[in-house]
Amino acid sequence: MRAAVVVTPGTIAVEQVPDPTPGPTDVVVKPAATGICGTDLHIMDGEFAPSFPIVPGHEFAGEIVAVGSEVSDYAVGDQVAVDPSLYCGYCYYCKRARGNQCENWAAIGVTVSGGAAEFVAAPMANLFKLPSHLAARDAALIEPLSCAVRGFDVLPRAMATSYLIYGSGTMGLMMLELAKRAGAESVSMVDLNPARLETAERLGCTATTTSAAELDAPRGFDVVIDCTGAEAAIRDGLSRVGRGGTYLQFGVSSYDARVAIEPYEIYRREITITGSMAVLHSFDRAGQLLAAGVLDPSIFVSHRFPLDDYAQALDQFRAGVGRKILIEP
Repeated sequence: MRAAVVVTPGTIAVEQVPDPTPGPTDVVVKPAATGICGTDLHIMDGEFAPSFPIVPGHEFAGEIVAVGSEVSDYAVGDQVAVDPSLYCGYCYYCKRARGNQCENWAAIGVTVSGGAAEFVAAPMANLFKLPSHLAARDAALIEPLSCAVRGFDVLPRAMATSYLIYGSGTMGLMMLELAKRAGAESVSMVDLNPARLETAERLGCTATTTSAAELDAPRGFDVVIDCTGAEAAIRDGLSRVGRGGTYLQFGVSSYDARVAIEPYEIYRREITITGSMAVLHSFDRAGQLLAAGVLDPSIFVSHRFPLDDYAQALDQFRAGVGRKILIEP
């Protein structure tokens, strides 16, 4: 089969690789679409993936084309989305239902071959069967949505909450859509990209700006979410949290990113600072939300590329052009 392979950090090529074969409780999926996200950039830059070469692609959905001997409830021809998380199930954190902190953490498209290929193997336990009205080529959105759902799992739940979100790319826009359904009184968004702010306005956010200083919020915001991972945004966001408010670090920063904090202000204003890492018991819920119409794929997906153009798609993502970019192998 053909696959996009990160041969070494900074080098990617579409190559012939061996077809996957399913284990007893695995299936083989032919991806209809595979998303590109910030994690793929980190892999390309030599981070996250423990070894090379690696086939990336952890956001994907498609059709089952082969099943293992012990697979039940799934059959060839079923349309599924795949949770890429591979938890060991026996470490300290797995036994405490914190699989995303697994001491032996692995993931499809990060530590084992992923969906940027004509075929990919996946455990039966990681499948979400798509309802008939949800196209597999759109269901690659379920994985990033499941990360956003996990982010909301760690946030306080209160009606009439004011939100400030940094970054109006795919993840920021997903956070916007969830905030609107979580009792938000207002959702303001900050981004340096005017085209992305236009999409946020189209989706009905309260205010958009290139600088949070321009917003009328003398008391700050109840919830501030960073979806950029950028030091400047994080630093500014921490200063915008109101008394008793919560700051969520959702964006993925580089390993060497550093931001100074003011412990006295955290103490005085009783601020909560938290983070959320990828998927945790949120994949099926995200699938149900997408099936219910929480996101409009025609708005969220801006570009679709063939497998041969994976490198071009990755470069476009790095340049910040578009929203969700999908590969259709």
